[in-house]
Amino acid sequence: MNGPTEYPEDDWLALSGLQHFAFCRRQWALIHIEQQWRDNYLTTAGSLEHDRVHDYGESETRGDLLIMRDLRVFSRRLGITGACDVVEFRASDDGVSLHGRTGLWRPCPVEYKHGRPKRQDADRIQLCAEAMCLEEMLVCSIPEGALFYQQTRRREQVELDAPLRERVTSMAHEMHGLFKRGYTPKARPSKSCQACSLREICMPKLAKMQSAKRFIEEVMQAEAGKEGAQE
Repeated sequence: MNGPTEYPEDDWLALSGLQHFAFCRRQWALIHIEQQWRDNYLTTAGSLEHDRVHDYGESETRGDLLIMRDLRVFSRRLGITGACDVVEFRASDDGVSLHGRTGLWRPCPVEYKHGRPKRQDADRIQLCAEAMCLEEMLVCSIPEGALFYQQTRRREQVELDAPLRERVTSMAHEMHGLFKRGYTPKARPSKSCQACSLREICMPKLAKMQSAKRFIEEVMQAEAGKEGAQE
């Protein structure tokens, strides 16, 4: 899906919404279009962990490593804005200059997540979107980022390759299209629904149920078939 070259600032959407969108388009719409939200133990644990990370005042320097927390980023091309959990800037001859800092620095976004690495790409898509925002703001190239999972206490290095970037761009444009229409996609039940905090609001089981209209149509067709057989 193609979008405009740039989105006006008033139309920017939440960068974090890309993670929701990749996980489930209906979940994203319920949160970002219908403004519905409900915590469960997973979202509560994740929020507590992020509170410890998201403190810009706790940014620090360790030798040739500058660690910036809760760094605000945006992309006019994608029409998104948000905050990176952590961006590590390492001193490098092929880096970029930073306001108020001497030397050159090479950026690497690090996103903190609850639990363990996942099979689907929702976390990697959000991380890639953060990198694309940084690239646009700093006029640089960021080939990889990292995901840190609280349960395993390990980092997962993520290559920000062309296919992943294309998915981010496509999803961002699709999000804008749905948001402009105010459209909430229908539920597509899956195993992931079990852990979703919006399960009771979404009611995915209803997607499997036959509509009243369809039921009446089938009954009428069956009755018509019986009458035709009797004639």
